[in-house]
Amino acid sequence: MDEAEFNAFCGTLPATSTVVQWGDAHVWKVGGKVFAVGGWSKDIDGFGISFKCSPLTFEIYKDEPGMRPAPYLASRGMSWLQWTGPQTLDTDMLRDYLGESHRLVAAGLTKKLQRELGLATD
Repeated sequence: MDEAEFNAFCGTLPATSTVVQWGDAHVWKVGGKVFAVGGWSKDIDGFGISFKCSPLTFEIYKDEPGMRPAPYLASRGMSWLQWTGPQTLDTDMLRDYLGESHRLVAAGLTKKLQRELGLATD
């Protein structure tokens, strides 16, 4: 997945917004909370995508080829992975995990904000 595909996909998820910050990274948010970050990284060769995941997913993928604990986020005890290439997750699987990241972050929003954003499931 390249930068254009990343931004196009994240833009299809409900109630999202994007900003460019942190050294030209494309930061995607739902309800003002980050669910995905995409950008060029000096310590990998190419475009990396970081996303929130479950603790189990983090443990399964953190040492797999094309994956690593997300810089800054995982070192602070958060379950965030960074995709660095398609060796383990192909584009379809990456889209699934980006959607799950969006869902996890949206679920952590207040019920009031979920309703305001049209994300409430009750």
